[in-house]
Amino acid sequence: MSELLSLSHIRAGYGESTVLQDLSITVREGEVVCMIGANGAGKTTTTRVLTGLLPAWAGHVSFAGERIDHVSAHRRVDLGIALAPEGRQVFPDLTVRENLLLGSYSPRARELRSRTLGEVFQIFPKLEARLTQRAGLMSGGEQQMLAIGRALMARPKLLVLDEPSLGLAPKIIGDVYQAVVKTASQGVSILFVEQNVHAALSIAHRGYVLANGEITLEGSAAELRGSRLVQESFLAPRRDRNPAASDATHQVQSGGAHG
Repeated sequence: MSELLSLSHIRAGYGESTVLQDLSITVREGEVVCMIGANGAGKTTTTRVLTGLLPAWAGHVSFAGERIDHVSAHRRVDLGIALAPEGRQVFPDLTVRENLLLGSYSPRARELRSRTLGEVFQIFPKLEARLTQRAGLMSGGEQQMLAIGRALMARPKLLVLDEPSLGLAPKIIGDVYQAVVKTASQGVSILFVEQNVHAALSIAHRGYVLANGEITLEGSAAELRGSRLVQESFLAPRRDRNPAASDATHQVQSGGAHG
């Protein structure tokens, strides 16, 4: 598989606060890659840098073999990068259909929007059943499906998901992650950031562990599951961890997961 995305030696932050320090990651064509880490590790900042929403102070971003450091966010969408942001950020007063169509504003995507709508409905049948419903009246899980569907309307080569399981019930997490697996099977590369390590490693090919703005560990999903650092930091049973999280992982795995 050839390299699709590369973030190399990225340093970035806000004001005088440095968040990312010498961060380097890659995503190959056809890969599902996860970035795991605790809240505040720098995961969302990474997605903002690669999508053009936040400029890097140092380092460079390459996509499909070209440097895109100074390419604007909307141009990166044209190139094939689409983001489903943390917190979903759907337009609550617009209908499901209107939210989806907003994802296909670029000329390349607009020409194929009818075809793409059909493809999105195959992945998320619930969206087709609620086309005329206002997005603000949907459940959290349905809004997450809408956010991902809106990103897919841009016909991305790389789909970026920021905390797709945040605030969702275990069964809904399973539904969302099975949709991610189906999207990947159609040839879309995926990079997603998560705190839900159980679910993330159930579908990813590879992963990165991020702490304090730095990559502390990388490897295949199997290697990360077997890592003592990951087991002690994220996978070991703790009183404050939701015991139902394993239910979501089981549902995803039974639907067909990557190893």
